[in-house]
Amino acid sequence: MRSLGIDTSNYTTSVALYDSENGSVIQTKKLLPVKNGEKGLRQSDAVFHHTSQLYVVIEELFSKTEPDFSFIGFSDRPRNAQGSYMPCFNVGVNVARSLAASFNKPAFGFSHQCNHIAAALYSSGHFNDLKNEKFIAFHISGGTTEMLLATPDKDKFFSVEIIGGTLDLNAGQAIDRAGVMMGFDFPCGKQIEIDAEQSNNDYSFKVYSENGFFSFSGIENKCKKMFDNKENYFDISKFCLDYVFCAVAGMTEFALNKYGNLPLVYSGGVMSNTIIKNKLSSRFNGLFAKPAFSCDNAAGVAIMACERGLHT
Repeated sequence: MRSLGIDTSNYTTSVALYDSENGSVIQTKKLLPVKNGEKGLRQSDAVFHHTSQLYVVIEELFSKTEPDFSFIGFSDRPRNAQGSYMPCFNVGVNVARSLAASFNKPAFGFSHQCNHIAAALYSSGHFNDLKNEKFIAFHISGGTTEMLLATPDKDKFFSVEIIGGTLDLNAGQAIDRAGVMMGFDFPCGKQIEIDAEQSNNDYSFKVYSENGFFSFSGIENKCKKMFDNKENYFDISKFCLDYVFCAVAGMTEFALNKYGNLPLVYSGGVMSNTIIKNKLSSRFNGLFAKPAFSCDNAAGVAIMACERGLHT
């Protein structure tokens, strides 16, 4: 069986085709354009850009493979929480439901967050191992910084309880703000990583926390001070990433102490950063998605739709 996945987040237009026979995923995606110097997009602009480019990524996907699928999965909300809503997801919902009606195929909606978790499980090779188990999941990106206790759920696929996260800025926001300050193109994560790899410094510090919730606003303030003092961009970038690492490591230690030695799954665009990933891997036995499945993608909803369709 094959299933089509569609995800229209605030950063990327993504589609994917999952084949349950061989476990393969073919995906195409396109970043939403952001003007130089801007730190993100208004929802009205995100909706416009998704509308303009969703058909482009679908055409590209089906130029690589036959347009043959039995199920459709789509992201229809940011999180599994009451009132969780972002207009940009409506673009994907409308196209997914239109395709489902046109081809008489079952369609299933999931949260963008569960999409990230499922994609991370798949990419790490542990989807079948953990889909029916309790685990600790991290969703760390520009729009979300949360530590979650994930349990199997018949209706939502994963039921998640927030057990930690940010008290102010999201980790990806802090990284992007530092990058825009230095003149990098948004989103800034890749350029921050390139510059940080050139730094000879290794920063370590305790990040303020409240029961698993950490502050990320200190990154922006400290990076601005370093920038005003004309410190080199390599060190500013490395400080920024090391700060995020220390906060995520603190969250992880809190969760393991409170909930026991549960499996750890790291997802979200920030977790595709090799510096942060390597440091976390050296300290914890966690599972990470490959970069293409850690940043925004539609693989997770495609996989969950196939699972739901085959077992409904």
